[in-house]
Amino acid sequence: EKRRATVWMIKRRQITPHTNRKVKIYATDLICTHADADLSTGFLSDEGVRCPLHLSVFNLVNGEPQNLPAETALKIYNVKIDANEIYVEI
Repeated sequence: EKRRATVWMIKRRQITPHTNRKVKIYATDLICTHADADLSTGFLSDEGVRCPLHLSVFNLVNGEPQNLPAETALKIYNVKIDANEIYVEI
């Protein structure tokens, strides 16, 4: 699924939002835990976000990698939508 890359700077952290087909918004660290790949340019699917460099998929609920080569979970941030405002807990 093609999408425009978005990066949020929150408290000096680079975070990227991901929206699945059910229009749920997730927020994760911008950089893959395996290599310095930018996940905002990755591929989004029902399984999670796929790193564009080595194709590891990260679950957007718990951050766990679903396949190798990534072995370390991705940082996931709580997201709340209230009155058309998006809040990310850091």
